Amino acid sequence: MRRTRNAKIVATLGPASSDKAVVRSLFLAGVDVFRLNFSHGSADDHRQRFNALRELEAEMGRPIAILADLQGPKLRVGVFANGPVTLVEGAVFRLDLDRAAGDVNRVSLPHAEIFAALVPGAELLLDDGKMRLTVERCGKVFAETRVAVGGVLSERKGVNVPGVVLPITALTEKDRRDLALALELGADWIALSFVQRPEDVIEARALIGVKAAIIVKLEKPAAIQCLDEIVAVTRRGDGGAR
Repeated sequence: MRRTRNAKIVATLGPASSDKAVVRSLFLAGVDVFRLNFSHGSADDHRQRFNALRELEAEMGRPIAILADLQGPKLRVGVFANGPVTLVEGAVFRLDLDRAAGDVNRVSLPHAEIFAALVPGAELLLDDGKMRLTVERCGKVFAETRVAVGGVLSERKGVNVPGVVLPITALTEKDRRDLALALELGADWIALSFVQRPEDVIEARALIGVKAAIIVKLEKPAAIQCLDEIVAVTRRGDGGAR
């Protein structure tokens, strides 16, 4: 079953696509790489999917690549006292370390590392970029912002600070556990989320060694600004840039 095309097809396995018959049909349809999303599922889930793929690989007599995609840091707002709130364009909205339930005027952001890096003029994106806030005043425990793009904000939605390098590593404790499992199982590729700087890749490479290749997910502007350096450290021990 030789495939001569240069483009590769990647498919993510989840609850609806982990049955052996479904996995086999996906492979026969042209999938080259199966992605295991470590943001979801238990260790047993990933182990079962991995075993199914290796059994299929033996059956087909053709290598099947397995990509372990690590979750990376998850930065989220806290909870609201009375359900979702509507952020109106032009309104003032405060983020702080106070764990009290939020309202239309403020909400908890339990990540001191964000406040440590914020400066006036920085932008925060909420809920996958659906809403945008501009920082007007900030300190070590708070940020007063102006709503640039409004919308309905629910509790525990994600926060992204695209223009600021945050003083956090790309590998959380969960990522380190997941990485150890992925390497134990024999994953071919490890995908790193939230990479900001070359040091994030170097840290991962020290743990991975030559056991797997690395894919760097370019999700932060800071990573683009030092792209050449990131490519260089991704190549080392990897056999090529990813």
